[in-house]
Amino acid sequence: MNATIAMITFRAMLGRRRALLLLALPALLVVLAVVLRWTGNNDLDISANVLQKFGLATLLPLLALIAGTGVIGPEIDDGQIMYVLTKPIPRQVIVLTKLAVAIVLVAAFSVVPTLLAGLLLTGTTAQLVPAFTVGVLVGGVAYSAVFVALAVLSRNAVTIGLLYALVWETLLGSFAPGAKSASIQQWALSVTDALTPASPVSSSVDLGVAIPLLIAVTVGAAFLAAFRLRSLTIASAE
Repeated sequence: MNATIAMITFRAMLGRRRALLLLALPALLVVLAVVLRWTGNNDLDISANVLQKFGLATLLPLLALIAGTGVIGPEIDDGQIMYVLTKPIPRQVIVLTKLAVAIVLVAAFSVVPTLLAGLLLTGTTAQLVPAFTVGVLVGGVAYSAVFVALAVLSRNAVTIGLLYALVWETLLGSFAPGAKSASIQQWALSVTDALTPASPVSSSVDLGVAIPLLIAVTVGAAFLAAFRLRSLTIASAE
């Protein structure tokens, strides 16, 4: 970890237009929870569906995409990353610092709003709130690592990330069992399912498979991003 890089990255992320998206998306979830609670449409089935479809399946990947690509992608696009790479800082430290910032942003703008929305909807019923809070957190870590790696590997990281989150996980995942098995969303849902007895929450991936995959993808994506940064340095020198 490098405190200076972390501070600069936080300042850049929270000072851009991206910050408006970071605030707007979770605000929609909380407002929806307030409306459902006020109108009395907050039974367990509806609440679980909202937290899963909106919180876990929509809000989380979009925010992780904004944070994961935003912490390093713009610096690579405009060449500012080369200034950081000329410093005597190990590449893995740069990647882990950027990843940590992305995870903190996801926790603040996705995990916390999910927790608040869950409390508004169901309180402590069926342990639904802590289950989704943990599920969104572990999913957010994996998503962030993947999107940071994509930002280092490609200038089209946002497009690729959207295709994965919206097409692969959402559309294909509804019809193809194989797509669900390769879905961070389903792995996170498996963790959520294990923590709550609520019947509306169900994952197609076993917990014993989901946890190793979450760890492997997170570690692998971070390693890949660090390796790619080394090649960026070599390319610039040539």
